[in-house]
Amino acid sequence: MTTSNDTTHFYDAIAEYYPLFYRDWQTQLEREGLGLRAIFRNKGVTRVLDPSCGAGTQAIALAQLGFQVVATDPSPGMLRKAQEIAAQFELRGELEFHRADFISLEDVVSGPFDAVVTKGNALPHLLTDDEIELTLHTFYELLRPGGVLVIGMRDFGPFMEARPRFIPGFTHTLDDDREFITFDIWEWQEGPPVIATQNLYIVQGKDDDYDTTRRQVIFRPLSTDEVKVALLEAGFDEISDQPDRSERVLVARKPLGAG
Repeated sequence: MTTSNDTTHFYDAIAEYYPLFYRDWQTQLEREGLGLRAIFRNKGVTRVLDPSCGAGTQAIALAQLGFQVVATDPSPGMLRKAQEIAAQFELRGELEFHRADFISLEDVVSGPFDAVVTKGNALPHLLTDDEIELTLHTFYELLRPGGVLVIGMRDFGPFMEARPRFIPGFTHTLDDDREFITFDIWEWQEGPPVIATQNLYIVQGKDDDYDTTRRQVIFRPLSTDEVKVALLEAGFDEISDQPDRSERVLVARKPLGAG
């Protein structure tokens, strides 16, 4: 069984460019690792599952800090990019990669884990209530009692009022002096549920010679309040919410007395 929203083509297509979607990739890795280590402090976290690893932004950062990390993603292109980047670092911990989406996760990995981390706005790719509930239940089952769930996502709540169309991205100068420019054009489709389509534009070139490509992927624009309710219904407690640059980070715990 797979999710109703197949994002593989989108992420395969952008995998080679992924570090360019950050202002400074190396700094981003360091920030992710330090931020997650702060969340894990005094919680007995050693073994971590990253079920939406992408190019390894969190998985590689955690392995560098000595954690044992199992990383999964439905995109073969992203997994290849993550392995390529991981090979560039001397990792103190362990890091293994597998292909799976949220729905097929338990067929591929085995718990228990001390923490599950899904960041990068992956959860809102789930379009139905059933898929969201099943995914949170899966995370719950894969965690040990007292284990920590970390969800990083855009809080779409404020967006639902303004329904922005244009969102700027980043500009980089590549090694061959070409410019690399990104921006988004968003489309909004009334529901229920409301569906948001991200049109990612990538512009590359120099002088008078530029090429533009468009890649498209869809989201269910969830608010963090909606996700908090779903977490409570799935059995999690001690739910908190904090800012993290372009995302909100939800932290929840599987109760110590859970079976």
